[in-house]
Formats: sequence, structure tokens, C-alpha cells
Amino acid sequence: MYEVVKVIHILAWTSWMAGLFYLPRIFVYHAEKGTSERHTSETFKIMERKLFRYIMKPSMIATWITGFWLAFVIDVVDWRNDVWFWLKVTLVVALTIQHQFLGRWMESFARDENRHSGKFYRVANEVPTLLFIGIVTLIILRPF
Repeated sequence: MYEVVKVIHILAWTSWMAGLFYLPRIFVYHAEKGTSERHTSETFKIMERKLFRYIMKPSMIATWITGFWLAFVIDVVDWRNDVWFWLKVTLVVALTIQHQFLGRWMESFARDENRHSGKFYRVANEVPTLLFIGIVTLIILRPF
């Protein structure tokens, strides 16, 4: 059972990360090019909505469920004493907050009320990368 849950966890997390990397990039193009032509803007809106609702959201939920299962049901980590684990959870919470911000920004694009520049979304695109580096480092090295 452990291996199956771990595989699902890794696949879900990988899919979620792909969306967290890609959606802000779509926002960059939407902010810079998508407002000039109605057809282009509508295409971006469809891409954003489908990525968020059908890939990112289910992947995030599956990541949390399988992560919880691994940590507390299968008891893979000593969650009472492993500091690295709580740091990792903190970074995953930060990813979840980033996910929520992306959802809000997507909704503002859907209402044609985007207030941010392409540069803003380029910077926002780096947040998941930094969190990704921290999470992988904590999982592999378990420094604390």
C-alpha cells in the first residue's frame, strides 16, 4: 500500500507543480498580448480555466490527501520529531497559498479586470520554483 500511495503522491505533486509553473506563464502572455484582441483573450481564459480546474485543483487535493496518508496513516515520518517534515509542510502550505492567488488572478482575467503587468506574473512565476527547490531539498537531505 505504501508504494501505491507514494506513486500517487508523486504523480499528483508533479502535475500540480507543472500547473503552478505554467499558469503564471499563460498570465504573462494574457497580460501582454491577450487584451488587444478579443479572440486571443477568450482563448487564454479557456486555457487558464481548464488548467486550473481540471489539472491543478484535483492534483493539489490528491497531493494533500496522499501526503496526509503517508505522514499520519502509514506513518512514514516521525512527525513528532522530524523538523524537516514540518518545514516541508510549511512550504506546501505556501504552495497552496500561491495556488489560491493564481485562482484569484485567473478570475480577474475572466472578468476582464486584470490589474497586473506581464512583469508581475513573471515574478509570480518564480515563487513555485523557489518553493519546489526547498521542498525537494528537505525531502532528499532531511537536514533537521
